[in-house]
Amino acid sequence: MEDQPNYRWNSKNILVVEDDESSAFLLGTFLKETGASISFTTDGNEAVDFVRQHPETDLVLMDILLPDKDGFTATREIKSFARDVVIIAQTAYAFSMDHREALKAGCDAYLTKPLNMSLLLDKIDGYLS
Repeated sequence: MEDQPNYRWNSKNILVVEDDESSAFLLGTFLKETGASISFTTDGNEAVDFVRQHPETDLVLMDILLPDKDGFTATREIKSFARDVVIIAQTAYAFSMDHREALKAGCDAYLTKPLNMSLLLDKIDGYLS
């Protein structure tokens, strides 16, 4: 992270919704450097419940392919009661149909995996700063 800009999101709350343990670990490692409070869930149902119970959530990094409830459905549900929460979709599949579906579901941005951490952090900073 030495050549990364020094992001400071000390008062911000980020939820990472990721069912792949190594991806969640990697995201957590980078995001912890920012000072934000980072929480994790592994499926869409947990994500919806978490945001409902934690209205202070500022931003959600939402995987699209999840067990139980996919990221599109979870995003629609979250946006129905928490319109101001920023949701950034992330997926390993870069189909233009998915990009359109993510925006239609209410995602504020869409990134493909493998994630470029500089791009991700810049994108998050644009919403949290």
